[in-house]
Amino acid sequence: MLLSLNWLRDFTPYEGDLDELADRLTMLGLEVDEISHPFAHLDSIIVGHVVQCEAHPESDHLHVCKVDVDAGELLDIVCGAPNVAQGQKVAVAPVGTIMPNGMKIKKAKLRGMPSRGMICSAMELELGNDHSGIMVLDDSLAPGTKLIDALGLETSVLDIDITPNRGDCLSVLGYAREIAAAYNLPLTMPRVECVETGPSCQDMVSVQIDQASLCPSYLARIIQGVSNVQSPDWMRYRLLAVGLRPISAVVDVTNYVLMELGQPLHAFDRSLIRGGKIRVAPAREGMVFTTLDNKERKLLSSDLLIWDGERPVALAGVMGGANSEISEASTEVLLESAVFHPGTIRKTARRLALGSDASFRFERGVDQVGSRLALDRAADLIVSCCGGQIAKGVAGSVPRPYSPPSIVFRPAKATRLLALDVEEGYCEKVLTSLGCELAKASDGYQVTPPSYRLDLEREADLIEEVARVYGMDRLPVRLPRITKNLDAMLNEDPLFAFNSRIKAWAMGCGLHEAVNYSFVATKDMDRLAIPMEGRVEILNPLNEELNVLRSQIAPGLFNSLKHNLGQGATRLRLFEVAQVFVQDPTSDTMTKETNRLGLLVYGSREPQRYPFAAGDVDYSDIKGLVESLTGHLGIGTLSFALAEEHPYLQPCVRVLAGETFIGLIGMLKPALADGYNASHRVWFADMDLETIMDLTARSTCTFSPIAKFPAVRRDITIIAPKTLPFGRIAEVILARKEPLVEDVVLLDIYTPEEGAKENHVSLRVTYRSMSKTLKDKEVDKVHTRIGQELLNKLEVRFP
Repeated sequence: MLLSLNWLRDFTPYEGDLDELADRLTMLGLEVDEISHPFAHLDSIIVGHVVQCEAHPESDHLHVCKVDVDAGELLDIVCGAPNVAQGQKVAVAPVGTIMPNGMKIKKAKLRGMPSRGMICSAMELELGNDHSGIMVLDDSLAPGTKLIDALGLETSVLDIDITPNRGDCLSVLGYAREIAAAYNLPLTMPRVECVETGPSCQDMVSVQIDQASLCPSYLARIIQGVSNVQSPDWMRYRLLAVGLRPISAVVDVTNYVLMELGQPLHAFDRSLIRGGKIRVAPAREGMVFTTLDNKERKLLSSDLLIWDGERPVALAGVMGGANSEISEASTEVLLESAVFHPGTIRKTARRLALGSDASFRFERGVDQVGSRLALDRAADLIVSCCGGQIAKGVAGSVPRPYSPPSIVFRPAKATRLLALDVEEGYCEKVLTSLGCELAKASDGYQVTPPSYRLDLEREADLIEEVARVYGMDRLPVRLPRITKNLDAMLNEDPLFAFNSRIKAWAMGCGLHEAVNYSFVATKDMDRLAIPMEGRVEILNPLNEELNVLRSQIAPGLFNSLKHNLGQGATRLRLFEVAQVFVQDPTSDTMTKETNRLGLLVYGSREPQRYPFAAGDVDYSDIKGLVESLTGHLGIGTLSFALAEEHPYLQPCVRVLAGETFIGLIGMLKPALADGYNASHRVWFADMDLETIMDLTARSTCTFSPIAKFPAVRRDITIIAPKTLPFGRIAEVILARKEPLVEDVVLLDIYTPEEGAKENHVSLRVTYRSMSKTLKDKEVDKVHTRIGQELLNKLEVRFP
């Protein structure tokens, strides 16, 4: 935002050094990018006195003037403006001046008469739209005075970056509050004399709000008998200094108050409002609305509109409608001052690429209490600039009145955390200077922040305010004192320790950690068909690409896959330990966080060089990682079952530890994999670390003696239906609880021909005795019983 120094001084009398002010604002978290001179292009323009003005002998519209610019001699200037006359004080561009449009003023002859300069119009100087004649200045000005000084134009404007949480600083008043608090200066509010002489406003228009959550407050005033002329010079020049183009008095007033107080306003031509009614309601899906720029906008049901009694007249918080626009012929104004839901305005403005100064502020939240002051201030200015009378009272609806939060604040905690050695009462003084109300409580204060500080929600926010005003650069560099004993080890965060253990295991398996934002784009969630239910939307996202909290860990890892593939990687082993978020009305934060582990493998199993064998990763690789994890944590035997349907994995397998579901593994659907530029199969696992952590805590270590005697291994090959999982085969063998059976593993699966419904399954059974060396005949007996058990319990046969 651009801040005019002269405008700032209307609110607080800062007379210090400009560079020092810029440094202090930066240290307050309001970074000053640049200090500029908005009218530097007018530096060489000076005041001239037209001493003589005669008609040009060779032209019927040119005049030959002699102009005194206090340069020791009169300048001969040929001027074609119809209103130039002797005795006027005018704006003169001497020879050598570079005009705003880039033209350089040179000595010239016009129809045979010499001309050494140019008498300028407001349009030529980019100070207005009037090109009908030259600027005629105040007669009291001395010739030779710089025009910038003569008109009191702004010479110092600060360009300041605003963080998304400081919507209160999107106004001159907002900066004045900060500077007054920082330098212990008084703060002067603008004087408002809103004299109501007209009929009752409430009798002339009614206001209806369909959804209080979308519009907590809507206020309106009516001004009758206005003359929408050009706004006064002082207002136009101030708007130009902060980068706004003057249009007409009524519109300029709304822009002026927007910059002054931070409250977006909109002026309707009341004669174009039908039915004497204003209604705030969502658009109908697919309807088309023409905005002030005469462009048709196709709307969604999520867009908010301002309606009159018959039709929409404005795109709420973004732009007015062409069908209710203020014009030079307007004589009645309906002035709106409203508060809209930030997320709704942001989505509409971003989707339509229709950002405006108003939407920029609504997206960050405006001061609901201050909206009435802005309305009265604008009505007062319109009457002073355009004449007319203000109708009595205010029409409006406030279905959701502002309710300030109450925050516990402990000064001792603040000074301890910040390592500050300040006098008693310093923290209280700082918060009071920022507009907070403090009430004594048992352990400190109950603090009520001002209505314009929507970012103050917790004690940590108030502590940050103390640090900010004290000066982040002045905070002591002091390590906190920490005392720790053996008993404290029992109180360490178990989640952190468990996550560290998971990461150590993953890195030991050769996986690389991916660290992604908790925020993702809605389109990323939609691409994977992740359900809308439970999504947590960000009220004020950094950008449209990061507008929702992830409800699953997959989007971030798949985007990491795409990024790495784009950098030329062809073999990826990724993992991520992170929180996912879903809505939870029972939680204090309305959000539930769950700890998850994501695993992703892609590309060749081994490095593609000698002596490694060729071949891509498959299901066995991702399954092996999951089994390695649970084995590392001491969780019992896993079982795997095909899931019937999954939005982005096919096939998808449920992983169970006993009867407890702990996660999913599967392959990303090929159609989705194409969207991430993957030319090979993408294998993925999503594990519930909270459940796994609980199972780990309940697991117990057991010890068994090391075998002294050799094992005997025998293979079995059976013909089994393709639908029969190996786990079921192993389960049947182990269920016999043969004392000699130590282990059962899968050796190979062979399909004799394409389309066959049966597989040849080879498995290996390990036999061992803890007390002796086994003989063949002892193993043969058990092996035969196992084979017979398979034939009896399963639909299998031997080759």
